[in-house]
Amino acid sequence: MTVTNSKMSQSVQYPEVTLERARRAVRCAPFLLKLYIAMREEGVFLGEIAGTAGFKAGYTEIPIPELNAENDLLWLINVGVLRREVDGQGITDSFRLTPLGRLVVREWQEHGESWQATLTTFDRMTNWLRRWLRLPF
Repeated sequence: MTVTNSKMSQSVQYPEVTLERARRAVRCAPFLLKLYIAMREEGVFLGEIAGTAGFKAGYTEIPIPELNAENDLLWLINVGVLRREVDGQGITDSFRLTPLGRLVVREWQEHGESWQATLTTFDRMTNWLRRWLRLPF
């Protein structure tokens, strides 16, 4: 089964396994919906996400050390939910949603808190294994 993102000028289709992996990774990440919504509109710098800045901005439930936040963001890049922004000098420490990320965030917004509550222990274990073993599927 594939899902089409009809709001894109070009139709992007994702296999269900890709969507499930992205949903699981986002639900397991320590970030709140507010961060993903901000990343949909513009790039968000790592310094705005990590530590007390991220907590005060409502991007995390607790302050997260910068190294941990960056590792979580890099995993979301690997899964295809985020990308790093690029400026005239190269890659920056700013992150933004990909089309896949936009689709997952839209689902989260439509389902609200119940979407996050569907996370199971099996989901956490699966995400952890895929993340640390870098399994592609």
